[in-house]
Amino acid sequence: MPNFQYTATDQTGAQTQGTFEAANEQQAYEQLAQYGLNVSQVTPLDPPPSSTSTNESSGNQKKAKGKKKKGLLALELGGGPTKEDISVFTRQMSTLVQAGLPLLRSLEVMIKQQEKKPKFKEMLNSISEKVSSGGNLSDGLAMYPKTFDNLYVNMVKAGEAGGVLDLVLDRLAQFQEKSIRTIKKVKSAMIYPSVIMFVAIAIVTLLMMVVVPQFQTIFEQMLRGAPLPGPTQIVIGISDLFSSSPILVLGGMFGTVAGLFLFKKTKPGAKTFDWLALNVPAVKEVAGKSNISRITRTFGTLLSSGVPILQALQITRDTLTNTFFVNAMGKVHDSVRDGEAMAVQMERETVFPSMVTSMVEIGEETGELPDMLTRIADNYDEDVDNAVAGVTSLIEPVMIVFLAVVVGFIVIALFLPIVAIIETIGQ
Repeated sequence: MPNFQYTATDQTGAQTQGTFEAANEQQAYEQLAQYGLNVSQVTPLDPPPSSTSTNESSGNQKKAKGKKKKGLLALELGGGPTKEDISVFTRQMSTLVQAGLPLLRSLEVMIKQQEKKPKFKEMLNSISEKVSSGGNLSDGLAMYPKTFDNLYVNMVKAGEAGGVLDLVLDRLAQFQEKSIRTIKKVKSAMIYPSVIMFVAIAIVTLLMMVVVPQFQTIFEQMLRGAPLPGPTQIVIGISDLFSSSPILVLGGMFGTVAGLFLFKKTKPGAKTFDWLALNVPAVKEVAGKSNISRITRTFGTLLSSGVPILQALQITRDTLTNTFFVNAMGKVHDSVRDGEAMAVQMERETVFPSMVTSMVEIGEETGELPDMLTRIADNYDEDVDNAVAGVTSLIEPVMIVFLAVVVGFIVIALFLPIVAIIETIGQ
């Protein structure tokens, strides 16, 4: 996306400058407005500023500390905090604020704990400077959108407005911890199939490059030009390709994988993969339920933290990655904006199960929508765990059968000429 440079004034009246990415100039104005900035100028940068110039600008801003505010949305280089780091930070900040420690003092304590993470320490120092100069914590967090997303910033902003920052930080910590646990479960479930696939590729490569050529030499000597069976010709043809052009074969494999990744980044590719995720047996259970869990957990957390419903719907939509769920939440947002109940539009969307729409409808009628959404998320979190376990148990035998079929085909293809050789010798 193109880079833009902006000049604006924050809620305290101080002037601030910086650069960030946006799809177009209109979206740039909208994003800056979300952070409470009064924008005076937005200028596209072409070409984008280099890392060197950004670093120099950052150094100049430090030297001019007290005279000029640091730019919002500063460029975040590699080596920044991980999701686990942010989760721990949120949990500890929640504990410190709940204990009655002032916000600035809590930030100082957190800064001292980041000696081994200089990038994160630098971020927290900038946030602390923003707070000490009269800004809100949410204003400081908004300077690093790649680390603290819209969900995080808006929840903190709602907590500050309602005087319940400690409660909001606790909810954020719970939300992040559950999200990290789910991701780790999915990753651990994919380790075994990945190992099996790697072993299968290694075995087939070894057979094709070492074993099959030796058998080919034997066949040529013993059969003396007699035609080989069809399966044997296929295996020997693949072996010749492996032996004569290994770089071409490996390049083709990596090229195919890279091509799929690049295709997935396009709009048609993303829509195709999203459709497959929601329609392939076994996988659709995990993809569908995990998206429902994320929607209800995010939306419920935002509502319970005091974020307005339309803003909460927009933020929830922005946290999704599946095209079909993104479009469905966009329609729900527009429907609620036009005065219609959430459950009415959700019932029209095929991605939402009837149980979810029914529970949302009950929550709207009783005025307990945040609690109802949290219950839905808890139920679907458990369903996701069971679905992941089911997919894992299904993948293991499928991978073993696949490996057995491939190796078995190679063995049979090599055995067929041996039978012909034995018959020739017997005659």
